[in-house]
Amino acid sequence: MRPFEYGNPSTVAQAVALLGPQWDEAAVLAGGTDLLSLMKDYIVSPKRLVNIKNIRALGGVREEKAGLRIGAAVTLEELYEHPGPLGRYPALRTAIEGVSSPQMRGMGTVGGDLLQRPRCWYFRNGFGLLARNAKGQPLVPGGDNRYHAIFANSGPAYFVCPSSLAPALVTLGASVRLEGPKGARELPVAQLFQIPKDANEREHAIAPQEILAEILIPASAASTRNATYEVRERQFMDWPLATASVALRLEGREVRQAQIVLGEVAPTPWRAEAAERELAGKTLDEAAAARAGEAATQGAHPLSRNGYKVQLVRVAVQRALLAAIA
Repeated sequence: MRPFEYGNPSTVAQAVALLGPQWDEAAVLAGGTDLLSLMKDYIVSPKRLVNIKNIRALGGVREEKAGLRIGAAVTLEELYEHPGPLGRYPALRTAIEGVSSPQMRGMGTVGGDLLQRPRCWYFRNGFGLLARNAKGQPLVPGGDNRYHAIFANSGPAYFVCPSSLAPALVTLGASVRLEGPKGARELPVAQLFQIPKDANEREHAIAPQEILAEILIPASAASTRNATYEVRERQFMDWPLATASVALRLEGREVRQAQIVLGEVAPTPWRAEAAERELAGKTLDEAAAARAGEAATQGAHPLSRNGYKVQLVRVAVQRALLAAIA
């Protein structure tokens, strides 16, 4: 780990002022569960760390008329143990339960989960976000791509979005508030993620001088039937191989509206629009859920070693839908 300056602001304005216009100038420190490991491996080497854990405005979970507001510095465990609200958002509750390490849930923050860097082993071993060799050639298509994307994977990015909470939050229509030198701006969680076009871009639509301050789940999401289903190799201390989060508006068992978002299969949370269309106006039962699972695989283009993810998508979507109406 290289030497760095340390800032300990008490307000959002102070924190923003300590951040620089370039990514290598400063980094935000919240839980540190991802950032510190990246620094120890020399994948990132910010010149300054800006600790936001003491900024009270970034904490707290509160229910308002607009919906559920979650401070970005709230830990996963704080959110999970907060009385009341997660009972209406089982999709989010299940996503938090998937982070099975008590240490990770106790330290990791909601904002940190959304902004964590890809778990791609090429990136983690110093080959860059787009995983290129010294000649600029992509390493993933002909390499070990077991855990890489099956959607939107024609290049230049092949990694998968690592956020545990993102599919559920996108499904629930959540938004984030970003604070920067020009003030605050709001962004749907779905638009927080982007596919970088070159090595100078990041996978998040947040500027170097901005801080993720808050997440808002709209009040209307509480009236949906929602659920998340994850498929893993191991149930403890592991990232999912594929995730499906769903939110349904039903009339009896007939689907009036469906939102289906996949995780761990694309560089961004991936909306399964064909599956949503398949369900529209249909009575949701096991057969309809299976057809939606099949439709969710439309557009998948597996790489040489990750074709198994196509079947996992079918299963995850089908089981998430059935869990939502259980």
